Amino acid sequence: MYYEAIVIGVSSGGMKALKFLSSSLPIHFSIPIIIVQHLSSKSDSHWIHLLNEKSQLNVKEADEKEKITKGYIYIAPPNYHLMIEKDQTFSLTIDERVNFARPSIDVLFESAAEVFKNKLIGIVLTGSNSDGTNGIIRIKKYGGLAIIQDPTTAESEYMPKSAIAAIIPDHVLSLEKIIELLLKIDHKNK
Repeated sequence: MYYEAIVIGVSSGGMKALKFLSSSLPIHFSIPIIIVQHLSSKSDSHWIHLLNEKSQLNVKEADEKEKITKGYIYIAPPNYHLMIEKDQTFSLTIDERVNFARPSIDVLFESAAEVFKNKLIGIVLTGSNSDGTNGIIRIKKYGGLAIIQDPTTAESEYMPKSAIAAIIPDHVLSLEKIIELLLKIDHKNK
């Protein structure tokens, strides 16, 4: 199976997970990664610069109408929902919070599932609410690959447990095993 994008949802404990993820992927990793990390609406982009320093891929905040490109890790800006349009560009909105969050994981996952269908990988990582559960349901509905962080390895187990309770995931793995799987998938993509 050829995959066109990876969406990742993360909340409490996410910075540690994202540091590991971004520093573990090689420069030739070809599947674009799009991330929602729950943040304060007043967060600055300093943490993105820190991730970018450790990553061989380009880590950046997603911009309105920007085309999704290989070799990038895109992060939803604070206080904006990040959506994927049919032409595979980003759209930013300030619609109401979903699951008490803006950006919302569900908003990203659901819009990405509509665009990429079975060519999408959805990953739910550590977090302390149920955001991402409805989105991973939609990803599975369209035949996408659902990967959930093993709750016993998550800093906050609630979000992964919520996702596991809602679907039969394709994989429940530690962060290390998630990286190994993504590398195998990317190798087959080429």
